Amino acid sequence: MATVHSRYPGELRTEATHLQSGTTLVTDAPVDNQGKGEFFSPTDLVATALGSCMITIMGIAARNQGFSIDGTSWEITKVMADSPRRIGEIIIELTFPPNNYTDQQKRVIEHITKNCPVALSLHPDLRQTVRIHYS
Repeated sequence: MATVHSRYPGELRTEATHLQSGTTLVTDAPVDNQGKGEFFSPTDLVATALGSCMITIMGIAARNQGFSIDGTSWEITKVMADSPRRIGEIIIELTFPPNNYTDQQKRVIEHITKNCPVALSLHPDLRQTVRIHYS
């Protein structure tokens, strides 16, 4: 069964509908590649998926191990490369709330940054730089 139905209405824009929820996502080509930049670009979504995947898996691990990452925030910087045009690096700055994380909890968090499904799915040439800040 399909997960997403997508269509191209034109003008370098796509529309994708998540079939289970009915939620629609719109993308635009970025301004530096002939687009309007009014929505996430497809490469923005790749970078966003990496950060969201890490946090989702951390949330599952935290729940299962009895600690919380609620209130965690992150910023993502996508660095494009040329020849061919592609994502060269994704930089993720994770900021955790002041929860007095144990060394074991920090090890779990740090392990997940390298082993979430999206991180493992990306090409090894794509640099994934993760910086973790514990408040």
